[in-house]
Amino acid sequence: MKKKLFIAFIILLLINSSCKPGKSSDKNKSNPTFELVTPDYQTSPLTGMTRKHWKDAARYILNGAFSYVNDLDDPMKFPKQPGKSYPLKEAQIPTEKLEGLCRTLFIASPLLREDSALVLNNIKVADYYRHQLLNLIDSTKESYIAPRKKGQGPNQNLVEFGALSISLFMAPQVIWEPLPQDKKDAIAHLMLSYGDGPTVASNWKFFNIFVLSFFKDQGYSVNENLLEEYLSKTLDDYRGEGWYNDHPAYDYYSMWAYQLYGVVWNEFFGKKYYPDYAEKFKSNFIDMADNYPFLFDKDGKMIMWGRSISYRMASIAPFPFVGLIDSKKFNLGWIRHNASATILQFVQHPGFLKDSVPTLGFYGPFEPAVQNYSCRGSVYWMGKAFLGLMLPEDNPFWTEIENQGPWTNEYKNDKVYNRFSSATNTLITNYPNIGASEVRAWCHEKVADDWQKFRSTENYNRLSYNSKFLWQADSPDGAVAMNYVFLNKKEQWEALRLYTFKKFEDGFYYRDAVLETNENVKIQLSECPIPNGILRIDRYLGSDTILMRLGHYALPEKDQPIKTISRNIGGHKAIIIDNGEYQLAMVTLMGWDKLETVQIDGLNPESKSSVVINSTAKHIPNKNKTYACLMLWKKSNEDWTEKELMPVSDIISSSDGTKMNVIFTDATEKNVTF
Repeated sequence: MKKKLFIAFIILLLINSSCKPGKSSDKNKSNPTFELVTPDYQTSPLTGMTRKHWKDAARYILNGAFSYVNDLDDPMKFPKQPGKSYPLKEAQIPTEKLEGLCRTLFIASPLLREDSALVLNNIKVADYYRHQLLNLIDSTKESYIAPRKKGQGPNQNLVEFGALSISLFMAPQVIWEPLPQDKKDAIAHLMLSYGDGPTVASNWKFFNIFVLSFFKDQGYSVNENLLEEYLSKTLDDYRGEGWYNDHPAYDYYSMWAYQLYGVVWNEFFGKKYYPDYAEKFKSNFIDMADNYPFLFDKDGKMIMWGRSISYRMASIAPFPFVGLIDSKKFNLGWIRHNASATILQFVQHPGFLKDSVPTLGFYGPFEPAVQNYSCRGSVYWMGKAFLGLMLPEDNPFWTEIENQGPWTNEYKNDKVYNRFSSATNTLITNYPNIGASEVRAWCHEKVADDWQKFRSTENYNRLSYNSKFLWQADSPDGAVAMNYVFLNKKEQWEALRLYTFKKFEDGFYYRDAVLETNENVKIQLSECPIPNGILRIDRYLGSDTILMRLGHYALPEKDQPIKTISRNIGGHKAIIIDNGEYQLAMVTLMGWDKLETVQIDGLNPESKSSVVINSTAKHIPNKNKTYACLMLWKKSNEDWTEKELMPVSDIISSSDGTKMNVIFTDATEKNVTF
């Protein structure tokens, strides 16, 4: 009997070990974090990351994808993350597979450019992608993609074929040239059916541009009039200071789309065929130097902000290409520090992978940040970060000594540094005391008009976004982080999202806002970054009596319960919370009735449990219209002095409340003018 049981056990083990990845064995996949082997602290004293380690990180991410490939016909199809992401119906699966194929190729193509014999999971990587390209044009295969029909509008296939064209430019000798001519012609017919067609008034124009450009470069007849039209319209999206408008937002799409695509297109195609357009893209790229690098904090980490945040490290995609630009404006050692640190920010985080595949989220899975146009394979858009590996080892981007740019000598503690973009009304703030970066940017989208439900949400509607304190989703019961919520006529807590920028003056960033469901709820917002936080002075102009709440940033629970301390500072209530890494404090100055902490479950991207400080008030018309508070922070285990908790000694208001004189404890003054 024991012998039979033993034999049965062995058979069961053999059956389990033979399970293909992507099926029942997925749940048992281990997800080790990236290990930095033999770091180089001479060239990169801060991260240890060199070009070799970038290649290691690329293989680390690509290895997980190839764990789902046991033969050349296996698609890049990964376990669906529960929630709104697609596929939600059978018809979406071919596009899901196409995304996995084309986006993982972002990572594979620069590796193949250097090593055409690359093998992962016993699969020859070049053979796999060439075989998969042929499957796209074989109607007997499940990965087959039909050519665009006449009159059909733009869809996701256009996006993926644009991405595929970039990778074909990257490694044509390995991926494209070995294909038989008749197969090349069929692939060209398929991809041009999408590229030579309609697009979306956003960064999507580049997908048409890359398809048309690649096949023109290969000697095919393409619609050059359409190519020039889309090039011209793309350049029209440029607003200045490094920022393109993605109709209507300013976010990372300016960088992981417009700026990256422009510099890559220049290098592979534009300089040769369209030098005038190429020169404009180059000029716009150089403009980025005085603005975008400052969005990364002292440690080189990126801010969680905007849609498609699951692309994560794609935010650094344009950075390596500064090595192709002859401009003194770029500090290459600082740029590489930002890029390398951001890669490590994710590949060394234990929540980054699940089932060997990056999650839809920021660190781990986070449904509030997911868009319905994403599938699990969408995350490999982050692979654009590794396109910079096309730069050879002796390029200055790789050889300059890593540094922290202005954080090292230019920035001083107990100061705050603002960079305002008048072209986009975007404010980037650097806080040397905790090494944080922060951004305030566009948001003006109604839920009623936001059919994809992302531009009106927390992805954009926070008052600000900070690298140290990730945005938290709103709770139905009114707990809110870094925004106002109002109890509307449906008895629902509604967040501000309809902001109109007014000015940046004397250190204060001004916006007007109105509640989407009730135009009688109006508020004038002003906020001033100070060395340890933010001073808010807001003026409610609504004609309705209403309950409102204002939230500080939230703290995720770490290795210990979050501590809460209440203090009274000169007659003003203060609450401090501490998670063992950072402390947040909120001090009410004018107008607010109550200050409280709220514990939240399931709404923070870093931890299941979190705590946020909220101030609350019931506004009654013809009563006090001014609401002022301090939102402060510092590292854990550092005591707060009274001066730190109360850096404002007085706020003197004019009789009509439109002008205020703010006197700080160091005797400096600022004026607020609504």
